[in-house]
Amino acid sequence: MSTQAGQGAAVRETLIAALGRRRFLQAASAVTAAGTATGLTAAAPATAASDGPRVDYPREVLQPHRGPVHGRHYLPSLPDQVRWGYTPAVDSEPVLRIRSGETVTVDSVSHEGILEDQGRDPVAFFGGHDVPRGQVLSDAVAIAAEYDRTERDFDVDGPHVITGPIQVAGAEPGDVLKVEPLSLLPRVPYGVISSRHGKGALGRRPDGSAPDGVTLGEVMPPVATDGRPGGEPTEYGNVSVFTPVRRGRGGTLNGVLPLGSRGGREVVFPLRPHMGTMGVAFAEAAALDDPALNSIPPTLGGGNIDINLLREGATLYLPVFTEGALFYTGDPHFAMADGEVALTAVEGSLRATFRLTVCKPGSGDAPSVAFRYPFGETEDAWLPVGLSDPDGSRGSGQVSDLDVAMRRAVVNALDFLEHDLGMDRPTAYAYLSAAADFHISQVVDRTVGVHGVIPKDHFDR
Repeated sequence: MSTQAGQGAAVRETLIAALGRRRFLQAASAVTAAGTATGLTAAAPATAASDGPRVDYPREVLQPHRGPVHGRHYLPSLPDQVRWGYTPAVDSEPVLRIRSGETVTVDSVSHEGILEDQGRDPVAFFGGHDVPRGQVLSDAVAIAAEYDRTERDFDVDGPHVITGPIQVAGAEPGDVLKVEPLSLLPRVPYGVISSRHGKGALGRRPDGSAPDGVTLGEVMPPVATDGRPGGEPTEYGNVSVFTPVRRGRGGTLNGVLPLGSRGGREVVFPLRPHMGTMGVAFAEAAALDDPALNSIPPTLGGGNIDINLLREGATLYLPVFTEGALFYTGDPHFAMADGEVALTAVEGSLRATFRLTVCKPGSGDAPSVAFRYPFGETEDAWLPVGLSDPDGSRGSGQVSDLDVAMRRAVVNALDFLEHDLGMDRPTAYAYLSAAADFHISQVVDRTVGVHGVIPKDHFDR
């Protein structure tokens, strides 16, 4: 047995001992914040989960089953339950069952640091950036060493570690699942931003040519560093930028990057954690690694939707396509700008607590658009979503056209303004042109995305 595999096996046994074998196999346990909030040095007391807890970021590394857990249920990410690179199908077996309106805390695991081009050994990868072994997540080590539910193909599979699915009682096709992120706690004090050859806003096309609008000399990463023809991921020349997290004034957390190669000067920016992937089962599939389940492109069921406004306190509404909805999550982000142009955000593992609620047709509990298309909401704005090809993974090809995504976001905004707020359509069209912004969600997920931002205070007067 390799050293890495031995480490993974040891971690596995530790997790089994901590969780109990039955809960390990079922990947479900109901624990309270009071029962698990140990070892904190600077965290405010958690409020009841129903109140949407808002606490200071913990100062400890959130290893599995350690630290604050705000949800009624707790779901770790273990090798036998996660799907690495793929999402659940509509007939997948749930790893947890909850009632509508209940809360669940998910220990998400970032893919950065465990991928094949990084050596598939997070202890070595992060150790190379002076991260102590105790600050490397045990579940990340176990997944990297032991995952065998599908045979990994770095060039084909999605990168994301997907946790779930969670069955929500009472959800049926035609309903909406209301997803509320209540708290998003960084599990480690570091993240990674990666740029990979052939991906990102400036990646080369599969035939080797430059994308429209740039030359080969403007491709990123530079063409001369592209080692993909050799077939060994560690020699591909992909770029992973280690990003330390530092506390600022008032205990806020910031990402830190060097400014130039001479050292001493830095770029400092605030963390705004959110889950890049929140979705419900959408596609039928014959195998766990069916192309229709690839974790990269978002779909009508949500998934890798990458909208940075869907942070703590926001809401994502998702149409339901199967009994129980089968919610899943992954791709945790510490910070992400609109566009996500280099390919990834600041990827870092989050402990995420969600409230999951079923909304029935005619109840008025969800925007009308959400019964057929993902729709977001924050305290201050409504977020109509547009995707270039939300069911393309089930068809003959993938469409990555921002014009298509923009048009769909505008149509969904018009439908919302007309049917939910009572504006006549020509006036709504004029209003969007004058007063609503449309942002590029991301340009790197094969299916690209745009989301509108309609301020609520425009309609309160």
